[in-house]
Amino acid sequence: MQKKIIISSIKSNYDELERSIVSQLLFETPNHKLTTGTYRETIWMSLFKLIIPHKFSIKQGVFIMDSNGNTSAEVDLVIFDEQYTPYIFNYGEICFIPIEAVAVVIQCKSFKLNDQKLTAWVETIDKLKTSNNSIARLANSIAINEPVLTQKSTRPIKILCYLSKEKPGQKAKNRGFDIELCAIEGESKLNIKFNDTVDNLYKAFINLNFHQEKNDCENEFKGIDALKKISLQKQFTVKDNNLLSFIFQLNQLLMLINNPLLFPHQSYVDLFNKRTDNENPYL
Repeated sequence: MQKKIIISSIKSNYDELERSIVSQLLFETPNHKLTTGTYRETIWMSLFKLIIPHKFSIKQGVFIMDSNGNTSAEVDLVIFDEQYTPYIFNYGEICFIPIEAVAVVIQCKSFKLNDQKLTAWVETIDKLKTSNNSIARLANSIAINEPVLTQKSTRPIKILCYLSKEKPGQKAKNRGFDIELCAIEGESKLNIKFNDTVDNLYKAFINLNFHQEKNDCENEFKGIDALKKISLQKQFTVKDNNLLSFIFQLNQLLMLINNPLLFPHQSYVDLFNKRTDNENPYL
């Protein structure tokens, strides 16, 4: 009896928390769209802080770059490794984080969505490529430019958070995001949709750990076909509790990425050394 009371109490608390978050997200500051937008980003950020393990950090207003010099558009919220991976630049309000460190990117929008701009934003994330040019001591050896068999080129989980006056369709729209979270006007629960990229754990594993290299890995992992039968929305859903479900769903995806790739210091050194003698260092 005591166990049932505890479980029921936990679920009830998550219901209350979800109602509070949705209410705060739908609050508007009259004639101050920028203030309202920043406020809503802070609310989404507080939600993700409650969800993610402490091994990850979360930061607002970040640029992501790779060792080829490609840079993303500004990312509203980034969940990343701050324990093993250095910043490329972090001073004042400007922050550049290497793609190898990034586990989740989150774009926060209001009621009006521009699909063309959202797709273009996603493309600036997808073009980033991790490097395997790393050297690190492992438990039994020194790893030199050797990618882990189960993780050759990672990409972050892409999440869109937005508001809506009506309930979205059954699946996330084809905007390039893996997950879409929506606070609906007049309702007290978050609406959470998953794209086909992560609708089962096999697809999620391949898409997140073999970005731009999927053709090279399909035949290597025949032994994990059982993951195809494990659906995020079916096996990881707590009945009538969207927020509690999302905690388990997102963290399961994070466990498929697990630790970040070993950081390729030499690749970033080479990037900065590519500047020619004719370049003005102050421009």
